[in-house]
Amino acid sequence: MKNNNNIFSGKIIKGVELNAAFQDKNIEVLGYNINPGIINEWCKKYYTEEKLNKQQEICCKRLLNICDKQGLIYDESKIIKPKATGYVERSIYKELMRHEENYKILGELTESFGVFFRKGLVNPESNYFVNRIEFRPKYKEVIDIIHKAEGKAFLAHPFEYRFKDTIEFINNLRKEKELDGIECFHPSANQEQRNILTRYAKNNNLYISGGSDYHGSSKPDIKIGVGRGDLDISKEILNWLYE
Repeated sequence: MKNNNNIFSGKIIKGVELNAAFQDKNIEVLGYNINPGIINEWCKKYYTEEKLNKQQEICCKRLLNICDKQGLIYDESKIIKPKATGYVERSIYKELMRHEENYKILGELTESFGVFFRKGLVNPESNYFVNRIEFRPKYKEVIDIIHKAEGKAFLAHPFEYRFKDTIEFINNLRKEKELDGIECFHPSANQEQRNILTRYAKNNNLYISGGSDYHGSSKPDIKIGVGRGDLDISKEILNWLYE
């Protein structure tokens, strides 16, 4: 049997991706080089199994009520309730996609669960807005806990949120609490968008990071450490991690 201890010889960075609420928006904040003990203790405030199960139950009822109002077809017995850390909405989406009648009603929301989630479930202007915001810690609190954990705080994948004006949103975030950096390289951003974010970060003295967005079987088109499409993350942009 081969010894697999030497598969990776580089530096492993301790990191975390945390949900956050800013105004009426759901976003994610990355924490790099964090102290896991401090983050894990803080997470008990929001993410115990009991609290997450309760949130799942509430969100499931809300979304099914919305589906009924919109005239969507589904079989509730086919909806698999995930573990506390999962999204029940993903299972509901899969069930909705089994019925051709729903495609005309949902329109562009049928493109992928990502589109359904960003343009529907967490979009206050959508008829499918579930409102998970009430369960999320405030943006400022998330930045503060990452810094308390001796880490650097980055806004994750800005173009993933599909805001009308991404740069304006980033400016508003920074007015409330300054970021250390921005995740400029991510499968959700095309080359032009990566250039926009990179220029913005450099012009505002913010660090730059990148991620493949690998999530295992839930995103089968994304490879670990590679991502999707023409994503190419240069090691040079990560020099700050080794300072």
